[in-house]
Amino acid sequence: MTTRARTIFLGSGAFAVPVVTTLAQRPEVDLLAAVTAPARPGSRGRLTATPVAEWAESRGLALLQPGRLRSPEAIDEIGGLKPELLVLADYGQIVPKALLDMPRFGALNLHPSLLPRHRGAAPIAATILEADGETGVSLMLMDAGVDTGPLLAQRRVALQGDETAPDLEDRLANTAATLLGESLGPWLRGELQPRPQPEEGATLTRPLRREDGRLDPQRSAAELERQVRAYQPWPGSFFDTPSGRIIAWRARSANTIVETQAGIIQALDEGLALATADGLLELIEVQPAGGRRMTGAELLRGRPALAGSTVLEPPPAGTAASR
Repeated sequence: MTTRARTIFLGSGAFAVPVVTTLAQRPEVDLLAAVTAPARPGSRGRLTATPVAEWAESRGLALLQPGRLRSPEAIDEIGGLKPELLVLADYGQIVPKALLDMPRFGALNLHPSLLPRHRGAAPIAATILEADGETGVSLMLMDAGVDTGPLLAQRRVALQGDETAPDLEDRLANTAATLLGESLGPWLRGELQPRPQPEEGATLTRPLRREDGRLDPQRSAAELERQVRAYQPWPGSFFDTPSGRIIAWRARSANTIVETQAGIIQALDEGLALATADGLLELIEVQPAGGRRMTGAELLRGRPALAGSTVLEPPPAGTAASR
């Protein structure tokens, strides 16, 4: 190439920041603008910009924040910049076909899984929940499906089995940035050939909901331990007690045979545990509703009545408490 490709980046979350940082530094492209989700109310009601919006504003890069990417106004605004390449990472909306067909170099997506495994909205959480031994990042040429486009490159990442979702997201974000840096030039020069994704092994994840975070003591302790690591920071992992809701931030599956009914909260020599279908889930770090994070032992000292109490059943579906 003798000229730099006119490029627009689409991304919102923290995973996208290392990717767009690398993209902005590549000599093969002219980064025209970033497209991100609009600012949303935070925990205190104040509008909170996306990490990508903060990144773009700090560098004086043009920023587009359409509420609906498929609206005619958004498509016209992006089309008016005459992009030759779109690059997407952690954006959060489906890209309409009108935009996919617009740039002559196509639309590239950095996805944090080894496609076709864990397509969709929550691949990092699914990787931890399924106890995968490895994961990675896939660079694909987008099509109209959900993460079904042909692959351009992949980078594998071995897992230790103790990763939390935020830690794994950071690791994969840096891997994605490296993969993009290595692949962008060859793609623009026509040296990378897209290859169809295999159908075998394809899985699809869905967006997480608050109720997904409820710890079900009828499941195994190992499953619940993985859930605690997978569902950080959203939707979190929690259970309700007569003393209020408790959020679990760190837990450990104990190889202990217990005769106690699943769902009974137990006192340990050094803390607190939840009886599950096959053993104990030690609650190492917890947070009572409206309180601070603390150890399970600290919580038990402050609320001794928790020992021996039973986890409450979830409210009926559709009630305010279940949403």
